[in-house]
Amino acid sequence: MASLNSISPFQSLFNKTLFMVPASFSNPSLDSCFLPKRVLFAKNPVGISTVRTKVVPPISATTAEKPKKRYPGESKGFVEEMRFVAMKLHTRDQAKEGEKVSKEPQEGPVAEWEPTVEGYLRFLVDSKLVYDTLDTIIAKAVFPFYAEFSNTGLERSEPLAKDLEWFKEQGFVIPEPSSPGITYARYLEEISEKDPQAFICHFYNMYFAHTAGGRMIGRKVAEKILNNKELEFYKWEGDLSQLLENVREKLNKVAESWSREEKNHCLEETEKSFKHSGEILRLILSR
Repeated sequence: MASLNSISPFQSLFNKTLFMVPASFSNPSLDSCFLPKRVLFAKNPVGISTVRTKVVPPISATTAEKPKKRYPGESKGFVEEMRFVAMKLHTRDQAKEGEKVSKEPQEGPVAEWEPTVEGYLRFLVDSKLVYDTLDTIIAKAVFPFYAEFSNTGLERSEPLAKDLEWFKEQGFVIPEPSSPGITYARYLEEISEKDPQAFICHFYNMYFAHTAGGRMIGRKVAEKILNNKELEFYKWEGDLSQLLENVREKLNKVAESWSREEKNHCLEETEKSFKHSGEILRLILSR
């Protein structure tokens, strides 16, 4: 039997021997104490047990699959994501989910407002200009999916035209559109042709906000200056909740084809939507 001294350096290298131990050390029960976890035992030509270890690279935290980030409301559809962001931009006086601090008169409780008929007319005129612009954009459908939102039943241009005619019959002079309405209408025209995600944000907020907070404002203003008259602006033909649900489904369907980046861009536009609509709303308190 060959001795240990008969093993040449070349033979050791050829057998890829990392280290050698007596055969008695190949007892598996000793692995956890003396040997790496993944150890392979083999007999070399001279009958001495050799041990080869298999190097296992550590698993990097960056290579592990990260859980997908969930956005608030995402599980219910993109409209719920838009609603969540919009609610956060309300004040606590406007919505229980609001987080914004009241800085403008129109951001405070409506019960404390002091509206004027003249100011309210300016608000209605500028609102009509914006809704007219929305109707025109949808009809042109520069982006084909805009056509999905034609004749939804939420349109407000015709009801506003009837209301302005009623004011005229009462002897009031109907003003021309003012800067807030003109500026907003131009902005909508601009983004509708090059930024459909941003436009949809404004479309959603204009129509859905009016059916909620807008109706409440109309009721409070009517109590103070219109002898509780309900304007056509706050009436819809058919079941309003069903009309809203129909549009909600269409918005969710359209957004399904958007990337996460496009959805986030739409959500980021919410603040601009509130800025423009807030400037028009402020007209109610003008004199």
